[in-house]
Amino acid sequence: MDFQNFQKKIGITFHNRSLLEQAFTHSSYVNEHRTKEYDDNERLEFLGDAVLELAISQYLFRKYPEMAEGELTKFRASIVCEASLVRFANDLHFSELIFLGKGEEMTGGRARPALLADVFEAFIGALYLDQDFNTVISFLEQFVYPKIKKGAFSHAMDYKSQLQEVVQRERNGNIEYEIVEEKGPAHNREFVAHVFIQGDRTGIGLGRTKKEAEQNAAKEALQAFDVEV
Repeated sequence: MDFQNFQKKIGITFHNRSLLEQAFTHSSYVNEHRTKEYDDNERLEFLGDAVLELAISQYLFRKYPEMAEGELTKFRASIVCEASLVRFANDLHFSELIFLGKGEEMTGGRARPALLADVFEAFIGALYLDQDFNTVISFLEQFVYPKIKKGAFSHAMDYKSQLQEVVQRERNGNIEYEIVEEKGPAHNREFVAHVFIQGDRTGIGLGRTKKEAEQNAAKEALQAFDVEV
């Protein structure tokens, strides 16, 4: 799939084709083509993250008027988390369009979840800049909101809260989380979290943020209690 067919698929034609291509340009590609003027997608990712969060917040606020703030926050988090963004990117075959450096390509970067999630956010940022917020909404109405309506995220769990409930019920003591490692470059940081119950390590989790790593550690700990997650 090329960018022309991609635009036909989503029903949107970019005014600035270079902005669209930038959304799919990984820093590794720029580093290997320093003699040419390429910009990577990191700044677009930053913008797209904020635009996407606002768009999803607005949708949930209007769609679920009876839902409390805490539930809305958890619901939104389940939609904009890495796993969900990767799903959106894969549904649209984003991996076929990414410009990668040879080293990143050889190590499987095209299928790396964090990279795909970043590209999706960068695309949203590019779409917002090239068109407007309403066009972003139209895109989401076609490719994201229907998944919300079908209940694809209705079972998203706050694993830390669930673990707290289990531990209190079992009277197994205090829960403590510790970030034990930070890996990767600044633009692609990965955190490793351990969760301890009464001093014993019960779960390990990875994530793009400290909160996500702690949630995944809690999820593993729940599995140790034979809780279905």
